[in-house]
Amino acid sequence: MILKPPAITNAWDSLAHEIRNLVGTASLAFEALRTGNVGVGGSTGSVLHRSLSALRDLINRSLAEVRLRYDIRDRTQFGIGEFIAELAPAAALDARARRLSLNVEAGDAQVHVHADRSILAATVANLLQNAFKFTRPGTTVTLRGSAGLPDGDIDNLFQPFERRGADRTGVGLGLAISRWGAEVNSGRLYARNLPDHGCIFIIDLPRIAPLAVGRHVSQRVAEAE
Repeated sequence: MILKPPAITNAWDSLAHEIRNLVGTASLAFEALRTGNVGVGGSTGSVLHRSLSALRDLINRSLAEVRLRYDIRDRTQFGIGEFIAELAPAAALDARARRLSLNVEAGDAQVHVHADRSILAATVANLLQNAFKFTRPGTTVTLRGSAGLPDGDIDNLFQPFERRGADRTGVGLGLAISRWGAEVNSGRLYARNLPDHGCIFIIDLPRIAPLAVGRHVSQRVAEAE
């Protein structure tokens, strides 16, 4: 018999429980829509959308955790502006489902990084989900790309299984995975507390010169030849 540490067993139990709940809710909503008695644009359609979105995010977070745990990385060079623009549409839908506004500022098109794109996407998605959960309805969450330095961090928020506030969904791994995702890409994740307002989360990655993209690709082709 293989015995698993209690923390791992509890995490898997929580993950399985949340997946069952989300799939069950989505299935019920789909069956209701299939009868034709309710419209997809109403509350039942919203329930289906939220359940599928939450399931997608849960799967993405879990896959990112597995890749980080086994040190599976595929680094490429890309611009932060187009990376943020790619994440924005799905994030905006999630924000609207929670009655929030998402303000996206892609930033300088000349800012490039060398990172694992899928891990970084999961990192940012976790931060956005955290922001959506703990931001008051009717207000705004901002996703901004910029070149600059942070001025502080809040270490306890990044501990595994840490969950705060009234919304207890998730297994408490989101911010821990986000910190791992930033660090595995040679960066850091900071949190700055704004008393009575909330938090600002900052992913700080090493910046590269845009021209290095072409040189890097040419060099790899030359090496392959």
